[in-house]
Amino acid sequence: MKISERLCETIEELIATGELAPGSALDEAMLVERYAVSRTPVREALIQLAAEGLVELRPRRGAVVAQATPQRLVEMFEVMAELEAMCARLAARRLHDADLGALETALARCEAAAAQRDPDAYFYANEDFHRALYTASHNDFLVEQTLTLQRKLRPYRRLQLRVRHRLQHSLAEHAEILAALRAGDADQAMAATQRHVVVQGERFADLLASLQLLTAA
Repeated sequence: MKISERLCETIEELIATGELAPGSALDEAMLVERYAVSRTPVREALIQLAAEGLVELRPRRGAVVAQATPQRLVEMFEVMAELEAMCARLAARRLHDADLGALETALARCEAAAAQRDPDAYFYANEDFHRALYTASHNDFLVEQTLTLQRKLRPYRRLQLRVRHRLQHSLAEHAEILAALRAGDADQAMAATQRHVVVQGERFADLLASLQLLTAA
């Protein structure tokens, strides 16, 4: 893996975990010093992050962590829900034993994290569950498109998990999705996944409140 790709992954993780909050400046000189690399891989990493929508490159002002407007967030989650629902519909028809095993393993990790009330551990187990769902669609193009948007939404999906009782609700929704997949019920798998991902009403208000706390910190 190139230096710029490793650096890109590192910064992406800092954004996803909230260490780099929306609006945070990404100073090239600071990144060069912090990661002991030259300016070239830093610039390449920032360009890649900008292409993913995680960073904004502003002329004469440098790079900052992107901050989505409420309307933009709604739109992104709506599209994410449709993409993941499509993955679930195809997975219900194409599920292999290996796919089922990956989903069950990820769900078990989600259960353990929820029992410990550990949102950070749940975040990574949750990502594994969703990626196993994408893979189970056996449609590489769909997987690529879904992962692209998933990367843009990582910081916001993580914030949701810090809302009171969200871990338990998310876990129950995962179990519903997996049950539909086991049954080969494409319509139910699609509907359950769509409900799980889309952010509306109280869930959206909770997300905005969490985001405001993060940016004010």
